[in-house]
Formats: sequence, C-alpha cells, structure tokens
Amino acid sequence: MSKNIEAKDLNIYYGSFRAVEGVNMSIKKKTVTALIGPSGCGKSTFLRSINRMHEVIAGAHVEGRLELDGQDLYGPGMDPVIVRRQIGMVFQRPNPFPTMSIYDNVIAGMRLNNKKAKKAEFDDTVERSLRGANLWNEVKDRLDKPGSGLSGGQQQRLCIARAIAVQPDVLLMDEPCSALDPISTLAIEDLINELKNEYTIVIVTHNMQQAARVSDFTGFFNIEGTGKPGKLVEMDETKTIFSQPKQKATEDYVSGRFG
Repeated sequence: MSKNIEAKDLNIYYGSFRAVEGVNMSIKKKTVTALIGPSGCGKSTFLRSINRMHEVIAGAHVEGRLELDGQDLYGPGMDPVIVRRQIGMVFQRPNPFPTMSIYDNVIAGMRLNNKKAKKAEFDDTVERSLRGANLWNEVKDRLDKPGSGLSGGQQQRLCIARAIAVQPDVLLMDEPCSALDPISTLAIEDLINELKNEYTIVIVTHNMQQAARVSDFTGFFNIEGTGKPGKLVEMDETKTIFSQPKQKATEDYVSGRFG
C-alpha cells in the first residue's frame, strides 16, 4: 500500500550544524521522485531523514514536519523502528548480509518483526520478494548459497528483495546503481519502473539520464558554499525540470554548465 510523503519547512541538523534548510516537498504515492544536485547539497541527508536513518548519527535531529499520509514521522511516540518498517531503504553499495544465505537475506527483516511466522510464510515471502525484484529465476535453485556469491547487480536486486519483503509503503534508494555496470543498471531501472505500481519511490542519483529515464518528478538540491545548508531549489515534473526549469541554477545543472 503506497503512501504520500509531505515535508513542511523541514530543517535537518547534525548537532548544531544545519545540513538541510527549509524543505517543502510533496511526494505523490506510486510515483518515482528523483533527487539531483551536486555532492554535499543534502540530497542523501534528506532521503535518510524520510525513514529516520540519519538519526543513527549522534546529535542528528530535525525541525519542521515530515508526514506519511498526514502522520508526523517525528511526532511524539513515533517509533523509528516502525517508521523504517513502513519506509524501506536500498543503499549505494549492495550490502547483503555476507554470512547469510540468499533465502535468509530476504527474510532477515521479517524474522525481526514476526518471530512466529511459519516456514510456509517465509517460503512465500522469499518467492514473492525475489520475483518482485526480478531475481527469482536466477537464484531459485541456490537459495541456500551465500548472498555474497552473487554478482553486484544481483546483490543489489537481493537488497531490493530484502527491502520489499516486509511490505513497506515507501522505497528509498540512495544512488542504487552507482556501483553497477550499465547492464545491471538497466535491470535496476526496469525494476524501479515496475515497483512504482506498488510503492512510492524516492531515488537519489548523480546520473541525469537516469533521473530523466526513471522518475516522474525531480527535485533539484543546491548549496551556496561550504558550510552552508543544502536547499531544495525547485521541484516539478521531470520533463519540465529537464526542458523548462524555472530557476537558472536548475537549468545550468541539468545542462552540465555547473558542478
């Protein structure tokens, strides 16, 4: 069940340092939103704030509101563990648990959340998730083998299978193809296109062509200089951002005259 995300005057801090300033953004359910911009402009920090992952760094906190279908993700009594169950994350480098089999990798989150599940439930989840990640046919005969034995592209799809196994509402992807070859990248992009039928997807990418290919909406972040906070300059439909952006900084960035 996919959901809408709404950021309202969101400021993100690491201790006293404001890393991201005043983000207002609406992310529609069952769409792909790409976040683009130069390095260090707050894209990944904003992405990680959506499922409260940035809080694993001591002193990190937010001001403002971040809502999932109207519910403040930082409201009193909100458990970050429950937030992360609703909002899955796939990282830049494929990170399957190296000592676990392919099967155990997929159900790792489910095991944490649901101690009483029967083997048949686990079996169903493994097949559903690996099919969802377009990996089932490649690995169905070696589910007991280590996940670390797969190729880089397969490992990243395994991580996507692990993320969707707990049936989240939202999938966050932080440069999911940056460590992959072009063929594996295409496989992940095709997969993103299929997954948006069920999930709200937010992806950080440095690849302009990728943003143009996979996303429905694009947000451009920028930074005025070292030590300044990153800001959302502009967000619109992807085709508008790449053809008729309203801000000159956006136009300079997407046309390659910048950075």
